[in-house]
Amino acid sequence: MQRARLGSLIALVFLYTNLWAAQWPQFRGPGATGVAANASLPDTWSRSNNVLWRTEIPGVGWSSPILWKNTIFLTSVLRAQGGEAAKPGLYFGGERPAPSDEHRWIVMAVDFTSGRLLWQQEVHRGVPVQSRHLKNSYASETPTTDGERVYALFGNVGLFAYTMDGTLAWRRVAPARTTRYGWGTAASPVLHDGRLYVLDDNEEQSSLQAIDARTGKEVWRIERPNETNWATPFVWRHALRTEVVVAATGSIQSYDLDGRVLWTLRGMSSIAIPTPFESGGLLYVASGYVGDQARPVYAIRPGGSGDISLHQGETSNRFVAWTLPQGAPYNPSPIVYDNIYYTLLDRGFLTAHDARTGSEIYGRQRIDPVGVGFTASPWAANGRIYLLNEDGDTYVIRAGPKYELLAKNPLGEMAMASPAVASGSLILRTAQALYRIGK
Repeated sequence: MQRARLGSLIALVFLYTNLWAAQWPQFRGPGATGVAANASLPDTWSRSNNVLWRTEIPGVGWSSPILWKNTIFLTSVLRAQGGEAAKPGLYFGGERPAPSDEHRWIVMAVDFTSGRLLWQQEVHRGVPVQSRHLKNSYASETPTTDGERVYALFGNVGLFAYTMDGTLAWRRVAPARTTRYGWGTAASPVLHDGRLYVLDDNEEQSSLQAIDARTGKEVWRIERPNETNWATPFVWRHALRTEVVVAATGSIQSYDLDGRVLWTLRGMSSIAIPTPFESGGLLYVASGYVGDQARPVYAIRPGGSGDISLHQGETSNRFVAWTLPQGAPYNPSPIVYDNIYYTLLDRGFLTAHDARTGSEIYGRQRIDPVGVGFTASPWAANGRIYLLNEDGDTYVIRAGPKYELLAKNPLGEMAMASPAVASGSLILRTAQALYRIGK
């Protein structure tokens, strides 16, 4: 009897693990960790090697692809006139005025097996009201799905829900808000327990909203400081409670599921882009705007209440396990894999720290002396850390306490979207196309 029960339990665990290995339902995948379970990706690929298919994608969008079972979803924006192409690298002066020609905002579904376009729906058509940074796009928010609907957010346009076959379920039109420096929007929607959490930090009227995923109706909305940020919120589930964590200008806020503030941690940089995530019982939050002296990383314990900020000279307290005052990246979200906290810095360096203590394992390692900047977040699978630069080159690093570069895999197309990993394949988006890479 005990053996039978044990066998049933093992079967359920196996089924659950493989079910999630076949899904990548949001930005950075299950749990927003960037870690793929049971994925056996190749170490090497190119345009002619280990590419299962390549599909041209119309328009421009730096949202990540997501995957549910055999369908890949992604967003893009098409324009009537040709636009200025983004240039790779980290630089200032990317502000551009709003264009005057017509754009089309679209949601697409692509077949995982063949790369064939299954459906394409236009959610909005018109002239953009707000500007964007040259390296941003009007389709930078990654969609999310619960297997019944796919939810696509376009900043300054709205939130749209489609059934898996492309039928519009509901829509919520969003007012256009001014963003800092006119850089545009990027924070993705987060789905949890039948609700979508949507962060709209801008310069006019910031808010965090909870939306009923089935009906599209607002459950609650709270006002926030009018300061633009681009970090996707994180739903942190732990033994004590579930909370919604928001990384923002100068501080981190955590809210309960009714929108009440649980705790605040001051000391972030002036711009927040990396997404918070949890691993091994700790919450990791980073902000590393290159123009700031403070570019901190925080590892946070559950149970915080009120102001949990560090006092001057402190590196830890009851709820902050450890901190790195100048250890954060600007754009890429960090990753924890096998108890090592890896930081990919935008200028092409990788660092590694003990995820439990913050102690350095190895300092800055130059990934490629001739490489350009990195915007996409790293991902991990089968003992490897994968790093995608803006030239479309993926560097494969052996995970562990010693830095070791295993391969450099070029595609020859600009890339800034974080990939999806599911069913043993890498789904990688470039400026021109969508790739399925696998053995």
